[in-house]
Amino acid sequence: MFFPTQLRAKIDWSVIVALIPLIVMSLSTLHSFSFWGENFFLRQLLWFVFSFSLLFITSSSDFSFLKKTSNATILYITSLILLISVSFFGAKVNGARSWIHVAGFSFQPADLMKMALIILLSKYLAKRHLALKSFTHVIITFLYFFIPFLFVFFQPDFGSALILLVVWFGMVMLSGLSKKYFFLFLMLGVTASFGLWSFVLHDYQKERIITFLHPLSDTHGAGYNAYQSMIAVGSGEIVGRGVGYGTQSRLSFLPEHETDFIFAAIAEEWGFVGVFILLISFAFLIFRLLSYIEHFNGNFERLLTIGFVLYLSAHIIVNVGMNIGLMPVTGVPLPFASYGGSHLLIEFFLLGLIFSFRAQTRSAYVYKQKRADEYLHSF
Repeated sequence: MFFPTQLRAKIDWSVIVALIPLIVMSLSTLHSFSFWGENFFLRQLLWFVFSFSLLFITSSSDFSFLKKTSNATILYITSLILLISVSFFGAKVNGARSWIHVAGFSFQPADLMKMALIILLSKYLAKRHLALKSFTHVIITFLYFFIPFLFVFFQPDFGSALILLVVWFGMVMLSGLSKKYFFLFLMLGVTASFGLWSFVLHDYQKERIITFLHPLSDTHGAGYNAYQSMIAVGSGEIVGRGVGYGTQSRLSFLPEHETDFIFAAIAEEWGFVGVFILLISFAFLIFRLLSYIEHFNGNFERLLTIGFVLYLSAHIIVNVGMNIGLMPVTGVPLPFASYGGSHLLIEFFLLGLIFSFRAQTRSAYVYKQKRADEYLHSF
């Protein structure tokens, strides 16, 4: 495929190569159970085409305007309005009112909110990271997180709420937050949780949380998904049953096998070998992104990359954990693998954004070196 030379220079092709196994296993597994009414393969293929197009466009564009407080705030407020709107007008899917359906397309505002929070916190903390000893700034970042957290939590979408918590807490802690504030927030969190449980939550909401924490306590009821997922993962053994021969997903024993439990479906068809390749690809992607941080000139770019790494890590750990019975079942997709467009667009956009800032940093470095060489040769 032809790409302009300038665009090729801005893309980190080692990251693209790391994404290929994820995409291949995702598409092949989706194709294997796309014959039963829903053509997941074709739709996901189109989403990957759109997502890669967005990646290339973003990588070759200048998004420095996101470093302005006004622009980051507008993105955040827009995302918050959509998040509030879905609480009243959104479609209810699997007991959660978290989707907006427009002209045949479905979109989850919580995905956009995750990106908006990363960008706003990157801007705020980049400007004030040395002032985080002031409790006022810590409270402001907490409010940025806590307002959307409440709306997501009561949808209820516990998975997305957990991702928002990890992103906020990780970014603030890595920005130089004092340890005394860490323990203070821990105490406030415990107190708030006790207060919510005792005085705010209804019985049916408490039942959902109990099921969330102990899914395997009722394998024929609320814990059915987690139980079937563990069977699927175990039945894959070393090399898997083969693409198209995963009985748990093809025979619909495993619910949501194209989204929340895509890892279990992949494990059943590809086995331990496939899972190993999958996890190695994720590990390389994360460590490659972390390697950019020391080369960035500004704190905004560093924090943006840290935020995206936290986003990816949280999604991977929660999704894989719930698929193998180590974590509660939540509606958290596996990055670059689960079926769906909204999370893919956000992931590829953030990746392209980081590529763009990386290319700008390299261009600035080359320019400085050129000027230095010209200065030396003038003598």
